Amino acid sequence: MKLAVAATGTFGANILPKIAARLPVDYLLTRPDRPKGRGRRLAAPPAKDVAEDLGIAVQQPERLAGFDLDADAVLLVDYGALIPTELLEQALWLNVHPSLLPRWRGAAPVERAIMAGDNQTGVSVIRLVEELDAGPVGAVSEFPIGPDDDAGVVYDRAAGLAPDLVEQVLASQEFRPQDGEVTYADKIGPEDRVLDWSRPTEELHDRIRALSPYIGARGELHGRPVIVWRSRLGDDGLEILEVQPEGGRRMTLDEFERGLRS
Repeated sequence: MKLAVAATGTFGANILPKIAARLPVDYLLTRPDRPKGRGRRLAAPPAKDVAEDLGIAVQQPERLAGFDLDADAVLLVDYGALIPTELLEQALWLNVHPSLLPRWRGAAPVERAIMAGDNQTGVSVIRLVEELDAGPVGAVSEFPIGPDDDAGVVYDRAAGLAPDLVEQVLASQEFRPQDGEVTYADKIGPEDRVLDWSRPTEELHDRIRALSPYIGARGELHGRPVIVWRSRLGDDGLEILEVQPEGGRRMTLDEFERGLRS
């Protein structure tokens, strides 16, 4: 079986070497390099950097329409674009999705699960269909979300479970329809990042850890705008542990407050 991996972002970049350690990957299909940062210099997608380190060929079409797939199966993880019907019909497309589908279909399944206070999630391998994250399930694995787990921890846990599931599905190619209530994990927008300190402490803690370590929740401390990266729930309520002042580096709350006094 000729296997390609379609991946772009951090989650896909994390899974790619784990898959390549078990199965021969013919090439990586990823998004084109894009301008990034203040200097707007072209930057490669995270998955491309990993593929090049592994010696895996990279394909970066600007448009997928008309692309010569030349693969029997494609594993899609965090690719970031819709797959045209013409390509779906050319191969077996599998998708690694970090949730217990049909709960949290969409762009931000881990972040939305943590924000909602879920204490259980998982990773599902489905057959890709045109409807968003609606394909039949080939394999699934559940795991708990700890009270202080952030999105990075949950994504890493899902990435670690994915290779076994992918191998199972490629071997059996058996699928069952999704079953249960459908919920949607909308993309994180600017309003999702705002910390309203009048909200319940558990809700604030869940928002902070849901947006760490990749996005960041925004609020004001001592009259200064900051990104809040880490917190915990203590006996006296919400404890802020790590912040990043505007234009500054990440630091502990103690460091931040010492800087205000100096």
